[in-house]
Amino acid sequence: MKENELSYKIIGSAIEVHKNLGVGLLESTYELALAYELKTLGFDIKQQIYLPLQYKEVNIENAYKIDLLVENKVIIEVKAVLEMHSVFKAQLLTYLKLTNLKLGLLINFNTPLIKDGIHRIVNNL
Repeated sequence: MKENELSYKIIGSAIEVHKNLGVGLLESTYELALAYELKTLGFDIKQQIYLPLQYKEVNIENAYKIDLLVENKVIIEVKAVLEMHSVFKAQLLTYLKLTNLKLGLLINFNTPLIKDGIHRIVNNL
C-alpha cells in the first residue's frame, strides 16, 4: 500500500479515536488508541522508536523518538496540545529526512474538530 492510501486509513482511524475519546486526554492515551485502531486494520505498527543519529564522528544513541511508524512508510507524531507550533511540523520533517521517508502525519487530538488537527508533512515530493 502506498503512502497516500495509508494516510487515508490512518486519518480514518484518528477520526474514530477522536469520536470515541474526545479531547483533554494525554498524548500517550491517543497514541495507544490510534495504534490499536491501526493494528485492528492489520497494519504493522511500531511505537516509541528511539533512533540514533550520526553527527560528524559522534554516534548519538536515542537522538530522536518516533511516536508511531506505520508499515515502515508513514511517521505519525501524536499531540494533545492547545496550540500547534511550527516547531512540531519542523520536527516531523526532520524525522522524515533522517529516516528518508516521504510522508508524516502530525495529529493533534486536542481540537474540537479532528480535521483541524491533522497536518500532512512531506519530504522531497
